[in-house]
Amino acid sequence: MSNISISSDRRKADGQALPGQGGLSSTLVLALGTFAVGTDAFVVAGFLPSMAEELHVSTAAAGQSVTVFAAAYALLSPVLATVTARLPRRALLVGALVTLGLANLCSALAPNLTVLIVSRVLAAAGAAAYTPSAGAVSAALVRPEFRARALAVVIGGLTVATALGVPLGTLAGHWLGWRSALAIVAGLCVLIAAGVRLIMPVLPGNPRVPLRTRFAVLRRPAVLAVLPLTVLGMGAGYTAYAYSVPVLRAVRVPDSTDLWMLFLYGLGAVLGNLASGYATDRWGSVRVLTTGYTAMVLALALLTWIAATDVSLLPVVGVLVLLWGASSWCQTPAQQHRLIEVAPQEAPLVVSLNSSGIYLGIGLGTVLGGIALPHGATAVYGLGAVLALAALLFLRVTARAAARTG
Repeated sequence: MSNISISSDRRKADGQALPGQGGLSSTLVLALGTFAVGTDAFVVAGFLPSMAEELHVSTAAAGQSVTVFAAAYALLSPVLATVTARLPRRALLVGALVTLGLANLCSALAPNLTVLIVSRVLAAAGAAAYTPSAGAVSAALVRPEFRARALAVVIGGLTVATALGVPLGTLAGHWLGWRSALAIVAGLCVLIAAGVRLIMPVLPGNPRVPLRTRFAVLRRPAVLAVLPLTVLGMGAGYTAYAYSVPVLRAVRVPDSTDLWMLFLYGLGAVLGNLASGYATDRWGSVRVLTTGYTAMVLALALLTWIAATDVSLLPVVGVLVLLWGASSWCQTPAQQHRLIEVAPQEAPLVVSLNSSGIYLGIGLGTVLGGIALPHGATAVYGLGAVLALAALLFLRVTARAAARTG
């Protein structure tokens, strides 16, 4: 039996809806947790300059707290998946959210950048324990033809966080300060942990798979043809987003409009994610990804042009930011679906590795964006557009190779 499988008898015993009997809707509770994770992971972008000023470091240096979070998540995800494999799923999910809440409280109280970075590593551990498990459970609760939509619902928590959690957190940061904003995120994590504890049924753990065995799947050509695209695509989308406040200023977005632009990005992320789940089930992941990367190239290239000129096109910028968000987050359900297709017996593992790839991409984008930022927003947007084009080319080459071998 696949590690992702939960037998019908076990589901009935645990009171869980069977596929086709509400299994897809039951994943909504998992999305509440990914909403907390996403708010924690992405909210820093909204108040990075004020955080840097209070900690007496540069904006690029403060941005490395995002890089550390992403790198720690990527490294810890497969390790924690191994260590926690046998734990009941509900206990694991609740424990991960509580850890995330405590880490955010430490971040809110951090006196300097060093303490902040240590607390971000702890936060990454909580996030790395939660998100892959939530994705694997959601995929197990529905029939295969609804799998991409179930994954989109869970990942939708991350994208809704960019639409609502990040702008509201940024607003709290403006009104109350960035420390209060992180404290609010900490409370949100604990509150949702209580909700998951009350609503989620008891689900069993999985057999423990040694770490060496987990990484053995990386030797499969089919997996190697898919997984790097997650890193490259997320890196493209996050190169500018990690420094969204200064780069939005370069395209003549006034300070009073920052929140609206972050909301538009998040709205695009939600729409792109949900559309991707539906479209992947209907038309296939390669078509969805081709459309998404093409849109990302277009959006970032036009933002590059606007940043390099003296024109003020605020409505156009709003549309491009919406498209940027949609194209950045349409790739996740499609990529997870592709990985489960090529390695169905290791579905929890490849979902975990894809989560690592997402955060490796975020870390890559943050590092590259920090390097480009001193050269101006034009360089940041342009680098994102180049990475998006590289992702599109990588997809077309590997998809063609897979079609020939298939």
